Amino acid sequence: MATRINLPPLTRAIIVVELCLSLIAGALRYSAWVSRAAANNNAAPLGSPPPEFLASTRIQYLTVVPALSIIYPWTLVTASFVEANIFTLVITLATFFYGGKYLERAWGGREFAKFLGVVCVVSNVVALGIYVIWYAVTGNIERNFTSICGGVAFQAGFLVAFKQLVPEHTVTLFKGLIKMRVKHFPALFLLFTFISGLIIGTDVAAILAINGFFASWIYLRFFKKQYVDLSASQPTSLRGDASETFAFAHFFPDRMYPFISPITNTVYTACVAMKLCTPFSDEDVQAGNHRVVAQSTAGVGGFAGILGPPGGRLSAARQEAERRRALALKVLDQRLQAATTVGGRSGGEVLGGTSFTPEEGEGGGRGAGQS
Repeated sequence: MATRINLPPLTRAIIVVELCLSLIAGALRYSAWVSRAAANNNAAPLGSPPPEFLASTRIQYLTVVPALSIIYPWTLVTASFVEANIFTLVITLATFFYGGKYLERAWGGREFAKFLGVVCVVSNVVALGIYVIWYAVTGNIERNFTSICGGVAFQAGFLVAFKQLVPEHTVTLFKGLIKMRVKHFPALFLLFTFISGLIIGTDVAAILAINGFFASWIYLRFFKKQYVDLSASQPTSLRGDASETFAFAHFFPDRMYPFISPITNTVYTACVAMKLCTPFSDEDVQAGNHRVVAQSTAGVGGFAGILGPPGGRLSAARQEAERRRALALKVLDQRLQAATTVGGRSGGEVLGGTSFTPEEGEGGGRGAGQS
């Protein structure tokens, strides 16, 4: 029986747009390569253009070019859906296929679209400003004609969203060889892109990743619409996430918390004084913590997590819960493998060792994110 690919409508549309724009950009680059060879009285080249040519070719109609984007303002949106090579295209498509469908089901199409719009536009606008300033300070004309594109900002933003929804979920890769909690992914991703930007010159990806990280965290922390939890005894804020576990300092290892927390608290106090953000009350923090506990114990969109104190030793209750969870997942995997052996369906895509597809009528998935 053929495998059925079940994708929410917005995620499906984004994947199609990503494919189309990236293929169009690739065709334009190849056409420019052929035209350059013809202008030099050479025969039409065979194969794909060399990497140095791809890096120097600008598609100003689809990507952000600091010197030209004022003429093509729509590139502040389209640039995030254009990839420069097949490798990054595959990564971005996988990001939307797995992460996009999860977030759309958890938040709903409207809230997911708002999140994508904020991450996309803010990341590209800030990157545009950085390269304009870079050119003004150094006088390097290449910075003014750098092609800014790629979905790396979405990748960073999705990791931040997972940190908010399922921070304690453990992702298992390569048959248990690598195990890592979701809350550690954003910092590792930023570290990887930053180092690659310094070593191999992928400064565009590094800047977009940092922009996507901050844009997504600020939006989710202070502006995204939250819905009242009727089971909570505390009054809840309708916007933002005031939970302590989603504070900026908690994105980094626990040993760095004493050093980062005073800095972030100072920045937060300054932003409140300048009325750039609304301060959280004690009731907001308590309500946010209550939502985190509810999400962690019940699981959101198929990820099950157990929230515990960061950096502390596992309590006996949590150890027992983890043991039961691991046993249940093992039994479920055995049943799925047995069903696959006899010709049954395998149950859909697997992300991090677990899989979940909410029904249309369930309130914990799609309905929780719709306005």
